[in-house]
Amino acid sequence: MTTNEPMVRSDGTYPVVALRQEAIHVGVVQTRVQGVDGANPAPGLRANLDYFLESIDIAQGYGGRCDLLLFHEFPITGFTNWTRDQHYALSIEVPGPEVAEVAKKAQQYNCYIVFGTYAKDPVNWPGHILHLMVMCKPDGSIVSHWKQRNVRGMFPGAEQYTSVIYDVYDRFVEMYGLDAVIPIERTDIGNIAMSAVQFEPELFRCMAFKGAEIICRVATGGFEWDDMRLTSYHNSLYTLVTNNSVATHGRNPGFFEDAGYGGPGRSSIFGPRGVVLAKAGPFECRESSMIPIGAFRTKHRIPDLHLRLYKPVLDQYIERYDPNGYAESVPRDKREAFQHFVKRARWQHYW
Repeated sequence: MTTNEPMVRSDGTYPVVALRQEAIHVGVVQTRVQGVDGANPAPGLRANLDYFLESIDIAQGYGGRCDLLLFHEFPITGFTNWTRDQHYALSIEVPGPEVAEVAKKAQQYNCYIVFGTYAKDPVNWPGHILHLMVMCKPDGSIVSHWKQRNVRGMFPGAEQYTSVIYDVYDRFVEMYGLDAVIPIERTDIGNIAMSAVQFEPELFRCMAFKGAEIICRVATGGFEWDDMRLTSYHNSLYTLVTNNSVATHGRNPGFFEDAGYGGPGRSSIFGPRGVVLAKAGPFECRESSMIPIGAFRTKHRIPDLHLRLYKPVLDQYIERYDPNGYAESVPRDKREAFQHFVKRARWQHYW
């Protein structure tokens, strides 16, 4: 986007690039999650990556080739209870050798592959553990988008210490620009937004304002299914969500099979107005659907929001805690992250 181009157009339309075909085939690929050994991560990273690559082959090997494959939140690193030093050490670089192998699969199958990962950027963000969404394109190129914010108050006495946009907001905008806070990838299969955020419908409304036609959402350990469906219901676009499956080859260390937050499975594809186009069970699978993206684009417009009614209220709202909490330093562990959050929060604490 140029500096003179508005992020939201006033006539209900949005920027696009030409489509390569009128209908596309999209798939959610639900696979197991396996946290690597923090003391010796290399073998686990290699095993997870090998299975990721094999799963791409399996997903493209039956039922018709997909133009877009969405995997879950952590197919390479997995997740489990690491120390922060271990967590940083095992986080991958994007671009990096692991993602390059996934990009070769995107080239091989002439498709887009989207997934989440823990990552690090030692040059620009030393010491920060990033939570990224990654897209590998058919030409082999790679783009990544930062997670916008973490959920707070979910874990007794602990908080996430990964750095998201909100926690380093000013420096992020200075480095990458305001448009990068809520980015849209304009591709030849549609305008795609990617996110691991849950429970914040305003984010997805803003994606829709900026021209998202397909929103790729990921989870690991569970999610609220209606939160995903309502993204399509309220914004009249397509939403894909991929969660992990049950661990058919051994439980993920540190967690019950059903984590109590929706549990594994239920990866889905939703059409405009929340129509369910595909829904997975608890096991490993690929669920897919056709999207008539050309016909959809012809009639689609951004959401019709009567903002004047709500703006006076929104203008008076003050966030629970200010941004930039990790701008100067990052917490050493989850308990320190909790104390840091408690000191910064404006609201009364109930835990």
